Amino acid sequence: MNTEPSRPDWVPADAGQEFATRVVPAQAAPAPSHRPHRRRKAEKGADLAAAIRAGDRGALARGITLIESRAAAHRAEADDLLHRLTPHAGGAVRVGITGAPGAGKSTFIDALGIQLCEAGRRVAVLSVDPSSPVTHGSILGDKTRMERLSRHPLAFIRPSPSGGELGGVARRTRETIVLCEAAGFDVVLVETVGVGQSEVLVRGMVDCFLVLLLAGAGDELQGIKKGILELADILTVNKADGDNRNRAEAARREFSRALHYLAPADGAWQPPVLACSAVTGDGIAAVWAEVEKFMAQGRERGEFTARRQAQALAWLDALVTEGLREAYTKASGRSTLAAEIEAQVRQGVLPAPEGARRLLQAAGMAP
Repeated sequence: MNTEPSRPDWVPADAGQEFATRVVPAQAAPAPSHRPHRRRKAEKGADLAAAIRAGDRGALARGITLIESRAAAHRAEADDLLHRLTPHAGGAVRVGITGAPGAGKSTFIDALGIQLCEAGRRVAVLSVDPSSPVTHGSILGDKTRMERLSRHPLAFIRPSPSGGELGGVARRTRETIVLCEAAGFDVVLVETVGVGQSEVLVRGMVDCFLVLLLAGAGDELQGIKKGILELADILTVNKADGDNRNRAEAARREFSRALHYLAPADGAWQPPVLACSAVTGDGIAAVWAEVEKFMAQGRERGEFTARRQAQALAWLDALVTEGLREAYTKASGRSTLAAEIEAQVRQGVLPAPEGARRLLQAAGMAP
């Protein structure tokens, strides 16, 4: 029997021994490993806080994931992280940006963020994406609409799901702002979901509230009704380019005239109405100049400090409300009373206000 290994077909018949010895016979691929993927070793709170303060983007992303977690096991770690980083936060300009769907919020932020980064500013963008009421999922695709900014070394973009929260922001937007400021970002842009005039919650989280408007989207005066525009610090008509430039300018003049009928809340700052194009970049610098002007006036009059204090109290109130809701859910879940009352309300036997009073009494939370 010939025990000499067979020669591969692609090796010449007259190949010498030297060449033949360099031919390595094919070997079977190793069997795939079924060992579970090793997770990153848990970081101590002090280590994670130090890494975030040092500007580690990966640590910042992990810190945001930690505070966004709904797991009870992560709550103590998240609280500890915030306790360590809060004293190092507060130095950024916080700007909330909202507008109806299609107003070009993401494109506007991309253009504004690029200009700020090129001026040496460090920009963090907190983009809130709507969550499906059916699947509870979110696309989180805002980075694809901020292509230039997402690649800039001085920018950080964090999309977060709204999680069913009202007001156009995510459940932990306030905490995320703290982490970004502690990481050294001096401008924080909060992009809301874009659901219309109900997006007022973000007003209590930022220093300057910017509303993007569209020309030719219906009656321009419709948006001047008591609502979200009453809280705006700056209004900007976007997409003022090409064939839409004249319509945008006309809409800007119309909004500007209509705003005179809405007295400023403090009688001092009259919200300006500007026009810009996020595509061409025209007017973007003028918008930021108004933001800086508004911030400077607020500091001179002491309104900036008062606004930050109001933000802190609103944060406290939101957390207390969330804690009471969780405590009520936990307390009412230990008995069948909740199911019985819900059945009676559903059948129309018991009025909802009386049912709510009984449930709160049973949970020890009756007023």
